[in-house]
Amino acid sequence: MLHVLYLVHDLTDPAVSRRVAMLEAGGARVAVAGFRRDDRTAPTRLGGSVPIDLGVTRDGKFAQRLAAVAAAALALRARLAAVDQPDIIIARHLEMLALADRAKGLFPARPAIVYESLDIHRLLLAGNAVGRAMRAAERRFARSAQLLLTSSPAFLRDYFEPNGQLDAPAMLLENKVLDLNGLSLAPKRPASGEPWRIGWFGALRCARSLDTLIDLTRRLDGRVELFLRGRPAYDAIPDFDALVEAAPHVAFHGPYRNPGDLEAIYGEVHFNWAIDFFEEGLNSEWLLPNRLYEGGRHGAIPIARAGTETARFLADRGIGIVLDTCSADELVRVFSNLDAAGFAAHRARLDAIDRATWTATRSDCEALVSRLSSLRPQPELRAAA
Repeated sequence: MLHVLYLVHDLTDPAVSRRVAMLEAGGARVAVAGFRRDDRTAPTRLGGSVPIDLGVTRDGKFAQRLAAVAAAALALRARLAAVDQPDIIIARHLEMLALADRAKGLFPARPAIVYESLDIHRLLLAGNAVGRAMRAAERRFARSAQLLLTSSPAFLRDYFEPNGQLDAPAMLLENKVLDLNGLSLAPKRPASGEPWRIGWFGALRCARSLDTLIDLTRRLDGRVELFLRGRPAYDAIPDFDALVEAAPHVAFHGPYRNPGDLEAIYGEVHFNWAIDFFEEGLNSEWLLPNRLYEGGRHGAIPIARAGTETARFLADRGIGIVLDTCSADELVRVFSNLDAAGFAAHRARLDAIDRATWTATRSDCEALVSRLSSLRPQPELRAAA
């Protein structure tokens, strides 16, 4: 059985628990160590193990995160003392790649390192000395990586390949909804017709999106409603609560369980806001967000921004709405001209898409673990180490 040590940036991130579930469903044994964000309580279990808490990091506080990683590196031998010899160390994001470089020397047989990069931080793309130092650090730590896991082809095409950040082969692992039971889902949906409901779910960090959508709902005065769920990023939108409270056709329904609540929350909305200006021109252009797959699986029509990888994804499949300007004026035109027949046509195109586009199955989990297993040292090499 493949033994994986998974080093993660945020133990409370639902995507972390999904990856652990994928690895275990594929036949791996997984130990997890990582940080918590903003004093959130670490889960008591992740998959079949008790996670190892490496401390707290703060959203948007880069210096604090560097200090936390340095402190964790010094304490890593003691923190990992009870972890059995891993075959593979997976490092989720750059700070954990630095820790993986340290952790590999703590075991009698050097594990293979896999770099899981699902976002390209804006500091990595800066043209100043900080950006150059960050990219150099990534190249330095990535030298020992034998595989890159990433969630969008644009990360490879527009960042890793042109910048020569690492020589390892890459495996595309999209942010699909995990379905281990092969469920035949008939998505619950609201009736077509006004008010049209737009859902914006997940990490709510884009101030421009919020302002634009609030403007849309005000101008159409009840013909369009906005439902918000997830975690507001108050460092990015400090007045989030006040803005939502003052908007008559906008409702924030708080956090949700992923995947447990996905069917219910997407079943309340007609459209899925898959737009993010948070790192416009950079990461926001390249990512394929979790909500794209969640909404697609559960029947909410995606709305994307032209020129992004998400828009390319939709165009390749002939689905969704792609906005040229993402202005409130453009949205008012779209929804003023939308009728039940137009919505039904959108929904029919979405319904025709192969469900494998949106979901990762047990066979996908097995393929992932098989790929990882090919990286581990052969028994005779391990014995000689």
